[in-house]
Amino acid sequence: MCENPDFNLVFLDSKASYVLSNVAEVVERILMFVPTKSLLRIASVCRLWRNCARRVLRTQQQLACVSARGPSSTEEVHALCSILAEEVEKVFLLPKTVLAMVDCEAFNGHTYWCRQSKAKRSRHSLDTVEKLELLFPKGCSIMGIATPGIVLTPSGSCSSRPQEYQEGEAGFAIMFPSIEGVHIKPFHFCNRSISPTALKEAGLVDNPELRVVLLFVYEAYKCGGPRFLRQILEPLAKSKAIIAGGLVESVFSPTRRCCSQGAYGVVGLALSGSKVQGASVLLDQDISNPKAAEATIRRLKAAKIPERNTLGFMFACVGRGQSYYNNLVNVEADAFHKVFPNTPLFGLFGNGEIGCDRIIKDDYTLCDSDTDSLQHQYTTVMTLVHLG
Repeated sequence: MCENPDFNLVFLDSKASYVLSNVAEVVERILMFVPTKSLLRIASVCRLWRNCARRVLRTQQQLACVSARGPSSTEEVHALCSILAEEVEKVFLLPKTVLAMVDCEAFNGHTYWCRQSKAKRSRHSLDTVEKLELLFPKGCSIMGIATPGIVLTPSGSCSSRPQEYQEGEAGFAIMFPSIEGVHIKPFHFCNRSISPTALKEAGLVDNPELRVVLLFVYEAYKCGGPRFLRQILEPLAKSKAIIAGGLVESVFSPTRRCCSQGAYGVVGLALSGSKVQGASVLLDQDISNPKAAEATIRRLKAAKIPERNTLGFMFACVGRGQSYYNNLVNVEADAFHKVFPNTPLFGLFGNGEIGCDRIIKDDYTLCDSDTDSLQHQYTTVMTLVHLG
């Protein structure tokens, strides 16, 4: 080989350029290490890179979660938005659906129908919602919920110890990509839009593939709220799906024009498909010590749900937590972590719980339920959801 270093450098550069311009296998392998936002930018370089990027995107079918706690680094937005702005640049998936929850005290209780002039907007009004939406691709469905307390697993590792936050600024976002064999359908109903046809279109009735329903009710204490809730729960109680959720303070996304200010309603996710698995147990009022909590949660093991691409959800009453367990902190989250050390846990403290003991494996149902047994107070609903 020529001893001229400049020639050698040019020669190596030309070989590298040839490989990166012509050898799809090499390009595809390299792109697997590139975060999705950068991958989308790279796709515009040439046809080969675009095709390789598309193939890589189809393989990215694992969930991604981002958590935030403590005061925000800026007073303009909630801590979750600040962290998300950084972390969304690093994720290896294209979000199709996002479930975000924040504490209502820091978020200031601004509901999604709130319309204010720019002069009156606070750090947690529509400005925050707009900034949240700008972080994700067009067409991504964002469900934003504000609730009295938050349960989250710190970002970084699925095996991190989950934390219960009944006070202080906290929030999380779960990003769901498009997953083969899994269909995630967001839904929203208010007292004006609910109907049998709307329930069917959302996949909540006459859907044999329905496996899990996560639902969150707002303003349910108002006149007509209980009757409205029964309209939702009655058809769901007849299905074999896992039903879990709670009564929350407010909903700030999606933006809908059908609701007048103060109207009650429900938002949620309907999870369908052959690859979806779920199970739930109820920690009722009789469970008041760590040992009993762990024993109840351990019953979820009967579902034999795989750890990969599985989430834990905890929907607890605001009356539980530290005060309920004689000043012991993080009891239920720690019990879950002890039983499922590699499964992240997320959830809320709310004004009422929705769910039951229901462990489903194939066509086997451990416990059926009626509408009344889906609504609770002073309880916790622990749920596992597996997405293939």
